[in-house]
Amino acid sequence: MTWDQMQELMWPATWETLGMVGIAGLATLVIGLPLGLLLVLTDKGGLLQNLTVSRVLGVIVNVGRSIPFIILMVAVIPFTRLVAGTTLGWQAASVPLAIGAIPFFARLVETSVREVDGGLVEALKAMGARTGTIVRKTLLPEALPSLVASATTTVIALIGYSAMAGTVGGGGLGDLAIRYGYQRFETAFMWVIVAELVVIVTAIQLLGDFAARRLSHRGDYRSPLSFFRSAQAEPGEADEDLASTH
Repeated sequence: MTWDQMQELMWPATWETLGMVGIAGLATLVIGLPLGLLLVLTDKGGLLQNLTVSRVLGVIVNVGRSIPFIILMVAVIPFTRLVAGTTLGWQAASVPLAIGAIPFFARLVETSVREVDGGLVEALKAMGARTGTIVRKTLLPEALPSLVASATTTVIALIGYSAMAGTVGGGGLGDLAIRYGYQRFETAFMWVIVAELVVIVTAIQLLGDFAARRLSHRGDYRSPLSFFRSAQAEPGEADEDLASTH
């Protein structure tokens, strides 16, 4: 197979992979983020403590994470057909990809939010802040660098899942590698596809690392609560910081 022939096949497959990962990633963010927050808020000592809800959510997340993705794709075929109208193609593959990634991302969100300093939350509670305010202005901003790193890890996992989706007609680079590399013995073409996947994953990891560093308190970014934290530690220095912002 010539390079021109490879390119003619690779570009559509690349867009299919990016399309299914993009749709699944967006759905994972929209559903997984609030699910991870609820795991923290409803847990013992949480702002919305409800152990029954917390345990039910925990079981759902654990079951979702326990099912191997290749089996999950087959098990949710009726739901995939209901949502996408078909079980073939990259659009249909986005459905099991999202279902597989949501519990994974929710656990990462839970871990990130639990790392937020509990003293800040207690201080805001003492000041009369509502739960929604604490979530929007404390938990999410303080956990943002870690959440970005978690989202990066999830997107990279989705790319790996998308390659498996190719085994059941999901399209994309995984499908191309299997059909030509395994079934037609085009080994060189398969390694070219592998190299492309490595480049895509590396680019996403570097971009995610850059964004997380920029959002980290170690960088130039300073959340509003950094002033509050400084005020707790050294009131004089905090006053100077606040004065310098005006």
